[in-house]
Amino acid sequence: MLEATDLVVRRGGREVARVEHLALEAGETLALLGPNGAGKSSLALALAGLLPCEGSLRYRGAPIDPAYRRRVAMVFQRPLLLDRSARDNVALGLSLRGVPRAERNRRADEELSRLGVTHLATRAAISLSGGEAQRVSLARALALDPELLFLDEPFAALDAPSREALLSDLGRALVGRGTTTVLVTHDRDEALSLADRIAVLVAGRLRQVAPAEEVFARPADAEVAAFVGVENVLPAQVHRATDELTVLRVGEVTIEITAPPPPGDDFPLLCIRPDDIVIARDEARASSVRNSFDATVTRLEPAGRRVRVTLDCGFPLIAHVTRQSARDLGLAEGDHVVASFKATVPHLLPRRRR
Repeated sequence: MLEATDLVVRRGGREVARVEHLALEAGETLALLGPNGAGKSSLALALAGLLPCEGSLRYRGAPIDPAYRRRVAMVFQRPLLLDRSARDNVALGLSLRGVPRAERNRRADEELSRLGVTHLATRAAISLSGGEAQRVSLARALALDPELLFLDEPFAALDAPSREALLSDLGRALVGRGTTTVLVTHDRDEALSLADRIAVLVAGRLRQVAPAEEVFARPADAEVAAFVGVENVLPAQVHRATDELTVLRVGEVTIEITAPPPPGDDFPLLCIRPDDIVIARDEARASSVRNSFDATVTRLEPAGRRVRVTLDCGFPLIAHVTRQSARDLGLAEGDHVVASFKATVPHLLPRRRR
């Protein structure tokens, strides 16, 4: 659908994004995920034809032209509504394209309904809450039936309940439309909720483009791992490796995993997601788990709906447990527990050499 090659985006004379190659497939949702200041919004504006760039940008195999803009819709973090009714705002783009009033009102009402705000059709935009206004903004973009939809941090200004509800409703609104969508976000949950693939952007460079689950399970490098929440990135040494098992040393501790070591690297980085670590009391030690360690709880921190547990297993380890699990275990700093993880869950990265 859209292909960028050797794309360079500059703002204020400064290079903010450089992409060797990025291709969007028809009908997919791609999340541009990265920290603040990574160049995500600038890249999305360039892909949408709204910001000049160097390099090649091709739509369905041909260089983009002025007609490309009519196939694109964009939603920003701020709704940017006119002082008119919600219905008139949704119908605005259709009006500019000369669609007859009856048809544009029908399409506006259809999109308002899909996003759960039919009851706001005659309300003045100035009277809408932030979440309501953003729903109207999204309905306005969808009413154009764009082939490419760009969403630039559309949930960032919303409170948590409004954000979760809108994520769910937008996901349903996109199902079956065939719209190719690019979502700009720094929020991992948003990317996982909506995206088929994720492109991780760090300091203006694409570091990994892969299916959503693969990015989180097998990040391409240590920086991507840290950003997607793989808090355990541990220097390791390969003790021995077979076709079925890799035995590592992390400090004085032996760890067995099924992932093969990176070719030619005997000192890889061991990545373990905190959600994949199980904490139990000693009497509940699982004999079937290859990697099981006596550990001391050194710190407990609330982390949203979970608790972040820092452990000393002879090497540092961070685990996430639900608040209920923390209460059931009676966890407290200084407690002696058992930490375990399956051999299939860790991922190995090559050590970055200086």
